[in-house]
Amino acid sequence: MIKLNMGWSGLSLHRAIFFSCLVLTILSLSTVHAMAHNVTEGDAGYIQEIWGVNLIPFMYLGAKHMVTGYDHILFLFGVVFFLYRLQHVAIYVSLFALGHSTTMLAGVYFGWNVNAYIIDAIIGLSVVYKALDNLGAFQRWFGFQPDTKAATLIFGFFHGLGLATKILDYNISPEGLLPNLIAFNVGVELGQILALYAILIAMGYWRRTVGFWRHAYTANVVMMSAGFVLMGYQITGFFVSA
Repeated sequence: MIKLNMGWSGLSLHRAIFFSCLVLTILSLSTVHAMAHNVTEGDAGYIQEIWGVNLIPFMYLGAKHMVTGYDHILFLFGVVFFLYRLQHVAIYVSLFALGHSTTMLAGVYFGWNVNAYIIDAIIGLSVVYKALDNLGAFQRWFGFQPDTKAATLIFGFFHGLGLATKILDYNISPEGLLPNLIAFNVGVELGQILALYAILIAMGYWRRTVGFWRHAYTANVVMMSAGFVLMGYQITGFFVSA
C-alpha cells in the first residue's frame, strides 16, 4: 500500500490546517445529530411495531443504514484510498464485511449489552487510525507498520457491534428475529457495495488529476480530524450520561 510522504511544503500544511479547522467547525455545529450508527425515529418506530418475518423491509433498512452511515463511509474511504487493484479492494472490503456482519448478528441475537458511547468512540478511532496509516505516521513515528488487514477486520468487529447496540435499544420482536437480522445484514452489504462503487468512481477520476498527490495529504488530515471529532463527541457523551 502506498503511503504519503510527511515532508510537505508550508502551503500544503496551511491548506491541511485550514480544511481541518473547517471540518472541525462543521462537525462541532452538527454534533446534536452526529450519532454514529444512529437509527432514525421513523425507522425505530417501524422496527418496534412490526413482528414476524419481514425480509424486504429489513433489507431496505440495512442498505439505508450503510449508505447514510458517515462513519462507515469515512472508514471505507480511508481503506480504499491507496488501493488501486480490484482484488486488493475486494480483500479489504471482505474483511471489513466479515467483521461487521459477525458482531452485528451475534450482538443482537445474543443481546450483548455494550456501552454505545465507548463503541462509537472506538469507531471514531478507526477513522483516525486509517488516516494516520495512509499518512505513513506509524512508520515515521514508531518505526513499524501495523497489519492493515488485521486492523480492518478488528475495526469491522467494532463497527458491527456499534450497530448492534443501537438495534438492541429498539427491542425487535423475537418472532422472526434471525431471518430479519440476516436480511438486514444483506441490506448492509448491498449498501456497502453501492457506497464503495461511488467511492471508487470518484477516486478513479480524482487519481487522474494533476492535483491528486497535492491534495491527498489534506484529505487524510481532514479525515483524521473528523475521526477525532467523532471520538470527542462520544467520550463527552459517556461522561455526561454517567
